[in-house]
Amino acid sequence: MNAALFYMTALAAVVTAAVVVLHRNPVVAALSLAAHLCSIAFFFVLLSAPFAAVIQIILYAGAIMVLFLFVVMLLDPGGEGINGRVGRIQLYATLLGAGALLAAIVPVVLGIGTTGGSPVPSGFGGVESFGRLLFTDYLFPFEAASILLLAAMIGALYLAKQEID
Repeated sequence: MNAALFYMTALAAVVTAAVVVLHRNPVVAALSLAAHLCSIAFFFVLLSAPFAAVIQIILYAGAIMVLFLFVVMLLDPGGEGINGRVGRIQLYATLLGAGALLAAIVPVVLGIGTTGGSPVPSGFGGVESFGRLLFTDYLFPFEAASILLLAAMIGALYLAKQEID
């Protein structure tokens, strides 16, 4: 049953990721990214890490995606993004990336049955282990990501600012 759920979720993740890259409408791409992030959260549920799944949905699919949609609406109010792009470069880059990803995944998939997976450590995905790792080993990347998000938000507001005459 878990294998079937995994493969269905993997298919949903791949399809929504393809829509993010291939769709011309930025709002549809952003909403597809939110669906992709929810499918990634379901992988955490399959790994018995419910806290990580909830954080994935609340933080990324909720807050960050609202910011993305806000910026898309600010920077593309006239809809130039829908008709203004040709999309061929996107398609070729996607096909090239998909081919590289397929070349990397095929050896892994073919070798799945030969080795046993490593056991999940006790406390994996719990609040305590998550907090301990976040505020000890990964404190600098956590703070750097917050500063980068702040800089991106300020840059988006600066770009969207229109002078009033």
